[in-house]
Amino acid sequence: MIRENVRSAPSGLAVFGVLVVLVGALAFAFVNALITGRPGWAIAIGIAWLCCFVCLFGLFVVNPNEGRVLQLFGAYVGTVKEPGLRWTVPFYTRKRVSLRVRNFESGHLKVNDLDGNPIELAAVVVWKVVDTAEAVFVVDSYENYVHVQSESALRNMATSYPYDAHEEGKVSLRGNTAEIAEHLKAEIQERLSKAGVEVIEARISHLAYAPEIASAMLQRQQAGAIIAARTRIVEGAVTMVQMALDRLAADHIVDLDEEKKAAMVSNLLVVLCGHGSAQPIINTGTLYT
Repeated sequence: MIRENVRSAPSGLAVFGVLVVLVGALAFAFVNALITGRPGWAIAIGIAWLCCFVCLFGLFVVNPNEGRVLQLFGAYVGTVKEPGLRWTVPFYTRKRVSLRVRNFESGHLKVNDLDGNPIELAAVVVWKVVDTAEAVFVVDSYENYVHVQSESALRNMATSYPYDAHEEGKVSLRGNTAEIAEHLKAEIQERLSKAGVEVIEARISHLAYAPEIASAMLQRQQAGAIIAARTRIVEGAVTMVQMALDRLAADHIVDLDEEKKAAMVSNLLVVLCGHGSAQPIINTGTLYT
């Protein structure tokens, strides 16, 4: 496995100044040798001048949050990360690799959740290159590799959880966003570690039922919400009826036998649990006739 080898490079400004002086001095000496009739000296000075001129091609610029991967005839030499004008052997090839934080949003993927329901989802992945050697030499195109493997991890993660949790304490895609984000980040990082990439954050940006079942699932959610609301209403109504009976008995306002209590409970539950407002009815008789 190829690992990153960070190496330093001399300052390009100092090398550039020295080379410019040498090129100028050697050019003057070359002309002088020709004028004075010393062809041997002229050839030697010309070769030295050509070497200095070639050395100028060893200058390169490293931007902030950028690395330059150096190769000599296909062999990995090292990576220069110090920003500024730098100089190295002119025969080195210098591949630019960005170390900045980048992000991308996957397309809307259609997959089946744990319950087999078709859903659509997308994710935003924030990442950066941390090992330039692995990014350049281990995979063919690390940017395309990040995109493909992130979508693959998103598909695999979506099949491990249901869209909605129908049981208390069960993790779902919609109800446990923090846990889902951590799982997605870990799964993407596991796939991208061989490419020298660090995943900073991964979150679901779009989540919905597939169009063919969206209407049915909406009715199911509405039914669940109605049942939950009616359950709360009944619980509250029973508590209020109990409070009313206890208060009447404690204050000795009226003595109710079991039949009258049953009638009162029935009337209060109808009033408290009904959708419409209560309609008062005057009873001119008794419960026993």
